[in-house]
Amino acid sequence: MTSTNTTSTENGLDPEETMSRDQIEAIQTERTAAILDYAYNRVPLYKKKFDDHGVHPSDFVELADLAKFPFTSKEDLRETYPFGMFAVPREEVVRIHASSGTTGRATVVGYTQQDLDDWAKLGARCFRLSGVQRGWRVHNAYGYGLFTGGLGAHAAIERAGATVIPMSGGQTEKQITLIQDFEPEAIACTPTYLLTIGDAMQRQGLDPRKTSVKVAVLGAEPWTQEMREELEEMWDIDACDIYGLSEVMGPGVAGESNLTKDGSHIWEDHFRPEIIDPFDERRVMADGESGELVFTTLTKQALPIIRYRTHDLTTLLPGTARPGHRRMGRITGRSDDMIILRGVNLFPTQIEELVLKVDGLSPHFQLEITRPGRMDQLAVKVERREDCSTDRARAAAGELQKLIKIHIGSSCAIDVVDPGALVRSVGKLRRVYDLRNQ
Repeated sequence: MTSTNTTSTENGLDPEETMSRDQIEAIQTERTAAILDYAYNRVPLYKKKFDDHGVHPSDFVELADLAKFPFTSKEDLRETYPFGMFAVPREEVVRIHASSGTTGRATVVGYTQQDLDDWAKLGARCFRLSGVQRGWRVHNAYGYGLFTGGLGAHAAIERAGATVIPMSGGQTEKQITLIQDFEPEAIACTPTYLLTIGDAMQRQGLDPRKTSVKVAVLGAEPWTQEMREELEEMWDIDACDIYGLSEVMGPGVAGESNLTKDGSHIWEDHFRPEIIDPFDERRVMADGESGELVFTTLTKQALPIIRYRTHDLTTLLPGTARPGHRRMGRITGRSDDMIILRGVNLFPTQIEELVLKVDGLSPHFQLEITRPGRMDQLAVKVERREDCSTDRARAAAGELQKLIKIHIGSSCAIDVVDPGALVRSVGKLRRVYDLRNQ
């Protein structure tokens, strides 16, 4: 495949960042045709999938034709484990990442040197867009290793001209010490881990608002506007989203502007996004309509991905800070994380939004699903804030129970626990505990 290297413009942006929508779609049309042909001829799974689907790369003429092609799922990567979907000889794969494999076989992804260069370039766009400036120090608390977060953010920070502090996740007390001693202007981690660090500082009598941190680049888990406001108040920062997933690239597929804070702009010169109806995958939704996010990589060499079902639920909206690139609306949940409780569909982000509306309750909560009899039951365990009395906690539980019933339509039990009682996140947070088969 052709190189995608570009020279930055005078304002430090890549030329593609400032292209018009028509220019972006022209690039997408050319690159989509090329990647379909590339995947068909180099990856046996895609040749079989296309043939079984009765479609050929030559059937693609315009962007709407992409809907003719079959989807890729996480199961495809698991079935071809470990290297069956690589499109280049293994000696050309310079790095391998993988998912944890906690729910099955790990999904393995590979990168050529060009893939890594593109990844760093797109990640740097995200950090710049979020307000990170050349020469800043950035405390990177994403986990290093097979998970793409740590090394992906690391390369992006360096490419953006900033100094990376490669702390990784965990060791919260050491995180606090380094933030105080190294005085970073920005931090990169999951939103719930930034909350964990802030809580730990406050327990030590330290004020997160008085640190040097000005910008937080947060990703790897869905989070709400209410969580943004909580973190910005706690730290006196701009909190911006960064989006990515290992199968498509890693962090840096899309990033959010600190000036607009209106959703992450997708770098559409490298990815073609679609929104489909999660209940009828044949239906491609129009911009502005909610559904499941699907990605086709346009430039990946080692692991081209055609119409990958992310299971993330969102919308596509016109670009603002980067007008040629569409934005993702805030992710409302994942189709595979949806809880169906007595016929009512709900997502953890809906609970988070309501928890943060109740005075006295903290953002730390868990959802437990049990089946003590014939019917499923949901319990919300949520920590009270330090200044919330026992009597106030009882009243807060009743308020939350009513809000969930009114806004979601489901009855549930509320258990308000003491501060620090629930497990803290150092990486991706687990919100839902399904105890029905235990």
